[in-house]
Amino acid sequence: MGFIELFLIGVGLSMDAFAVSICQGLSMTKIKWGHALTVGLYFGGFQALGWVLGSQFSGYIQQYDHWVAFILLLLIGGNMIREALSGEEDEAEDAAVGAGLDHKKLFLMAIATSIDALAVGITLAFLNVALIPSVTFIGVTTFVISAIGIRI
Repeated sequence: MGFIELFLIGVGLSMDAFAVSICQGLSMTKIKWGHALTVGLYFGGFQALGWVLGSQFSGYIQQYDHWVAFILLLLIGGNMIREALSGEEDEAEDAAVGAGLDHKKLFLMAIATSIDALAVGITLAFLNVALIPSVTFIGVTTFVISAIGIRI
């Protein structure tokens, strides 16, 4: 697989992380370069990890990957709905969350956005694509695009 194909796969895989990064950046009152690098590391690292897991455990994961994605997105969405409907908003807590990063939520979002990399890793394992160069390229591409998303 050539550079162009890996680049296009990397950009395609990172679009959901890019959208989440933009939303994360919009929810923050002050954005520092450290925030952009942290979000980029979460999303880029989990994309690479999803790719590796998908390629290594393709036979075991393939039949359950859609359920894992569904459950994670259901938990995140359910938590968002619960927070929106509860009348217990604390302005001091909102200001603290807006000023920095919530690593627990960021961790769950990184897992949820890396499920597609897991599926692609399964597919490309059957095509015998070189693991280390493709994992590195996908991870770095997602890192850069996510960091740009925070800054936007």
